[in-house]
Amino acid sequence: MNISRYSKIREVLARRQTDLTVCMEQVHKSHNLSAIVRSCDAVGIQYAHAIWNGPNYIGGGTAAGSQRWMDIIAHESIGDAITQFKQQNMQILVTALSDDAVDFRDIDYTKPTAIIMGQEKYGVTDEAISNADHHVVIPMMGMVQSLNVSVAAAIILSEAQRQRDAAGMYDSQSLPEAECQRIIFEACYPQYQRMCLQRNLPYPTIDDDGQVQASDEWWDKMRASV
Repeated sequence: MNISRYSKIREVLARRQTDLTVCMEQVHKSHNLSAIVRSCDAVGIQYAHAIWNGPNYIGGGTAAGSQRWMDIIAHESIGDAITQFKQQNMQILVTALSDDAVDFRDIDYTKPTAIIMGQEKYGVTDEAISNADHHVVIPMMGMVQSLNVSVAAAIILSEAQRQRDAAGMYDSQSLPEAECQRIIFEACYPQYQRMCLQRNLPYPTIDDDGQVQASDEWWDKMRASV
């Protein structure tokens, strides 16, 4: 791997925010899924969540390849996702037009935060609303009352990034080194990664030049015919 590319990857991973996430609750249109994932990557989110009832596709065009660098964690229900967020002591936000809703800019996004974005037509479910710590809205000045879900996600995440940047939260690495190693190996050496899974081999170490470092035994098993 080119050293400048490796340096760029390490810089990006050093800014990843492990306590900020988005949960896509039944968002089913591929261009919306892809656009949300792209926005997540742009603000430094590593782990995004999704609740899907069927196959969904995050397209490489709209996502611009960002899906290769993030982890999309799938849940069978919104309850499962909410349980995980609460275990991680995250404040849970939902986009909902309710009497309790506040301007999205009034939220403190420097706290561990999970933002639940709802399905394109119906929005977030009642279960998500009842479990949320805050209901947020993006003020509208036109005839419509809401934005496209991917646009709304981008606007909210931009505010989260602004607050976290001002607080210096991008200045120190929060992603564990083991996770950095995994992400780099899976994204930059996909053929080796597939072979590791096929042959039940552990992932090797990536050195400071972005090269694979492994024992002779590991390389022998890698070269052996299946």
